Amino acid sequence: HTRLQGDWSSDVCSSDLFYGNFRILGSKVYQDDEQAKFSPIDYAVSWGLFANPEIARTISVNQYDRYLNWKMDKVPVPTDIAMQMVSNMHIIPANPEIAQQIKQVKRGDLVQLKGELVEVRDKDLVWKSSLSPTDTGDGACELFRVNSIQWIEKQKI
Repeated sequence: HTRLQGDWSSDVCSSDLFYGNFRILGSKVYQDDEQAKFSPIDYAVSWGLFANPEIARTISVNQYDRYLNWKMDKVPVPTDIAMQMVSNMHIIPANPEIAQQIKQVKRGDLVQLKGELVEVRDKDLVWKSSLSPTDTGDGACELFRVNSIQWIEKQKI
């Protein structure tokens, strides 16, 4: 358990170590929802085959209210497989330095993220991470406390 900034009513529980190389398809900053004090930004990401810039370029994203809608004109694999290679991640910075770094991503960046999937409990809020990057639908987003972010490449897509 990690307590946030002396607020003894807030709890962030780690569940699983999580890391990978992710292509940034988009990011959205949040300041006004009840989750913003934990997660100030969401990333729309792709990985695996869909991290290839030629494919990632063809994915358009719309992020709103902590949700992600995405589409491609021509999907190169079966839809159920495609759905497993794009995700909405709610990013929780592990420290102030990471909090600054996570806001510097741009569409097209390939970043390596390391940290843990977590659950947040704060008063009436219980916010749980998906524990599988391949699930889809409501509740399928990763709640990701990021301990490390490294840029592998910066590319405009």
